[in-house]
Amino acid sequence: MLSITPRLGLLLPLLMGLFVLTSCDKKEEKDMRAVLNLQPLKFSQIKSWEDDHHKQALDAFTQSCPRFLKSKKDGALDKDDPRFGSWDQWRAICQALGDAHITDDQDARLFFETHFTPHQVLADEKKDGLFTGYYVAELSGAEVETERFKYPIYAKPDDLVMVDLGLFRDDLKGRRIAGTVKDGRLYPYADRADIETKGLKDVPVLLWADDPVEVFFMHIQGSGRVRMVDGSTRFIGYAGQNGHPYTAIGKFLIEMNEVAKEDMSMQAIREWLNTHPAQRDDLLNKNASYVFFRNLDQNGAIGGQGVVLTPERSLAIDHTYYPYGMPFWLDAPHPIQPNTRLQRVMIGQDTGGAIRGPVRGDVFWGYGAEAERNAGPMKSEGTLVVLLPKV
Repeated sequence: MLSITPRLGLLLPLLMGLFVLTSCDKKEEKDMRAVLNLQPLKFSQIKSWEDDHHKQALDAFTQSCPRFLKSKKDGALDKDDPRFGSWDQWRAICQALGDAHITDDQDARLFFETHFTPHQVLADEKKDGLFTGYYVAELSGAEVETERFKYPIYAKPDDLVMVDLGLFRDDLKGRRIAGTVKDGRLYPYADRADIETKGLKDVPVLLWADDPVEVFFMHIQGSGRVRMVDGSTRFIGYAGQNGHPYTAIGKFLIEMNEVAKEDMSMQAIREWLNTHPAQRDDLLNKNASYVFFRNLDQNGAIGGQGVVLTPERSLAIDHTYYPYGMPFWLDAPHPIQPNTRLQRVMIGQDTGGAIRGPVRGDVFWGYGAEAERNAGPMKSEGTLVVLLPKV
């Protein structure tokens, strides 16, 4: 999602200095990362495998296939980890899918079983990990500022430079910085408090919203569905970020004894913000991260792979471990339905700043209030199985 702009030539001396100053720290951080271990399984060993609606999962996988088929790359899908198969293998699977006539769950299940081998994912030797949820925020918006619609949703500023450090050094894979260039030097971009209080001069406003809390949650989710005053609907998605680290404001409410740790959720944060308007902005500004948006042509949220996400079938994974587009089997407790488990095929089509580790994922629940009800409280300990091309 982040790219290097042509202005990067101005930054190379700075970046080289950064590499020198932080090389030891980065090596230590890399050494501390969990090792991704894979244990081959049989599909018969996956509990409830046959109970899933595999056609839904295969339809979601179909969204990723154009990315494989259009690529001209050869060799390993991930040059750092050949276990994920080759570009040719993934293209062959997608070609077979295009030639197949799959009409029901049984056909779809047989397709997965014919072309893939399941592998249990371990972080070092640990099988369990954390799975959370996210959704597309919904809010009301207008093209022009009014007394009601007065909260701006900004497009990406022209002077914002986003740098993927992994393009320069393998041990910096997954590390990114952002800022603005002044006199040939890269400086930090304005933080949330500065943007909220002073605004951004000469930065286009995509639209104006009527609720700052909804705008904040859209920043967290990275995309939104906007109901315009003229009755139309607009999808907007992530275009960039100011480079400041994301800070979860929920921890401050816990420290302030406003919300008990065991009661913390997206809904609890929303309720507190709406009932404490005088303290609202101070709390929101404790998260210095600020997201910029763009209009989306597609009728739906777009993930890190650049494809439309499928509710309850798209999974955000740690892209520093996994390439996009691979199927996973998730087994984790349902966030709001007691004694029910999420046991289904998910497709790794997105990523996120908080998604770190081999056994870590963020379930895309979709759009609106029902999706928020599922995503908000989800903090489930579960397991992950990755499906790799059958050799």
